[in-house]
Amino acid sequence: MKKGGLKLTLLKNGLAAAALLLILLSVLWEYLPHHVIRVAVLVIGITAFLSVFLWSRCQQRQLTDFANEICETLDALMDGREPGNFHPYEDSQVSKVQGKLLQYYGRIRESQRQSDEDKQTIQELVSDISHQVKTPVANIQMFTNILYQHRLSDEKRAEFLETMMAQIHKLDFLMQSLVKMSRLETGTFTLHMENNRLYDTIAQAVNGIWARADQKNIRLHVTCDSQTTVKHDTKWTAEALGNILDNAVKYTPKGGSIRVTVRPWQFYTRIDITDTGIGIASGHYNDVFKRFYRTQEVAAEEGVGLGLYLARGIITRQKGYISVRSDPGKYTTFSVFLLQ
Repeated sequence: MKKGGLKLTLLKNGLAAAALLLILLSVLWEYLPHHVIRVAVLVIGITAFLSVFLWSRCQQRQLTDFANEICETLDALMDGREPGNFHPYEDSQVSKVQGKLLQYYGRIRESQRQSDEDKQTIQELVSDISHQVKTPVANIQMFTNILYQHRLSDEKRAEFLETMMAQIHKLDFLMQSLVKMSRLETGTFTLHMENNRLYDTIAQAVNGIWARADQKNIRLHVTCDSQTTVKHDTKWTAEALGNILDNAVKYTPKGGSIRVTVRPWQFYTRIDITDTGIGIASGHYNDVFKRFYRTQEVAAEEGVGLGLYLARGIITRQKGYISVRSDPGKYTTFSVFLLQ
């Protein structure tokens, strides 16, 4: 038995003995001689004094042990070590305080880890943005210098100005995409979830890519019941579907086709967008949804690699999800599931 436990036992026994003597003295008061009463009172006093003294020493010792245990725990945590004196299954005040300290320490560690991840994400984001902006800015600077320093024919000047305008449009598209990404990640955009006709939302998305599809002679087919309603945000869902359709037009060769099919399920409404484009290797199914991700095969195509990233973020925040399947060289199908 520990010293503290022994002293506590002596304290209890001493106080019990003193109480018992006091009870006996009160019962036999009238029958005992004065000198016996004096001796009894003296014994009771000494017993009570010793009990209180031992109790005081016991409390002091327990307080010292408690402080030492907590200090050892704090030292271990500050050194990044697990405290060796922690006994999680022991029902004591020390263990309770140690448990709370470990919980607090765990939260601090998690906060630090999240902070490090955020810093890494910001560094990668700045690097990606710098890479995306570098080429169009360099092209604009180069063509501007040529226009200033050389005499060009009206035809050549118009050609250079058109090229510069294309680079400006690319920068504008990049900035708009970054703004949308920022609003998405910080949660500063507001979703207006209402039961709206899905046909109208799909029509809005298709209108955004119709002209480019027509230029490439790509056939568009939409199969959707005009009365099908789903609880969704019309504007942002059209943005997500439009991004998927934009990719479909971009990576489908001339004369190909894109089909949009809507099928209600028990809990979800499924929207399949299938193209006859270059396809996606199965090992890259998850990669295509990453921010700024673009494979070497499509590096020459216009784009910044944010469309599918934004599409998944928008659908996910509406409690839906997106999946993909593909047979390279034959077809790719993106399936959007919206909760009914």
